[in-house]
Formats: sequence, C-alpha cells, structure tokens
Amino acid sequence: MLSSKVIHVDGVFLGTAIVSASLNTLRFYATHESVRALHNACMPDFSMLYAQVKSLFNRSRLLAPKAA
Repeated sequence: MLSSKVIHVDGVFLGTAIVSASLNTLRFYATHESVRALHNACMPDFSMLYAQVKSLFNRSRLLAPKAA
C-alpha cells in the first residue's frame, strides 16, 4: 500500500480508498454494511470510486425501513 484516503458521506465513514503500487489503481475497503457490495472494487481514479460509493450509500438509505 502506498497511501490511502478515507471515504465518508454526510459524516458517515464508509471505507477507505487504497492506492496500490502493483495495480496502479484504487481499491476500496468497505467498512459500512451499505457499501459492502463494493468491497475490493478497483477503479482508476478517486472521483469514480467516490461516486460509486456515494451512489450505493444513498440508494441504501432510500430503501432502508423508516423507524417509527
């Protein structure tokens, strides 16, 4: 691992983007259940990865049952 960058949306920590020397891409390490489907996904740049993570997180919030 060369470096990493935290990914959070609306104050919720979702995971980390990890830069790997061998792949020259970013790998996502998911820590929040709502974005688990993207765990270990590799993308060429941070903006693409962030957009995917944010989209999945927002979708999961829309589908989550509302507390009474």
